[in-house]
Amino acid sequence: MRVLIRYFFRGVRLILAPVMLISEKLSTPKSVERTEEEQAKVDAACEHLALYQFRTCPFCIKVRKEIARLGLNIELRDAQLDPDHKKALQEGGGKVKVPCLKINHEDGREEWLYESDAINRWLHQHFA
Repeated sequence: MRVLIRYFFRGVRLILAPVMLISEKLSTPKSVERTEEEQAKVDAACEHLALYQFRTCPFCIKVRKEIARLGLNIELRDAQLDPDHKKALQEGGGKVKVPCLKINHEDGREEWLYESDAINRWLHQHFA
């Protein structure tokens, strides 16, 4: 019975994945306008950030839309398809849960921020 349920949900994911990705492309907002100097500062700050995510995770899509709206160039790391990123997420953050924003602070400290609402709140505090 478990195998049957597992295959059912895999089928649902196979059907919904393209719909979710197309929906993301069609509904992603335009980014905010910044001067070249302001955008350069934002880009420099984003070099210390990485988003661990799955392509079709709805919470990851929510964060990616906010990243696009704020005009941020944050590295996206697919923890589902790339075993190195999955291992880094497990070892650094302590669990394989997405979305997760890795923040490298100036003092060398690493912070692993989980939950889409918390990530979006942090991005607004620093870039909005």
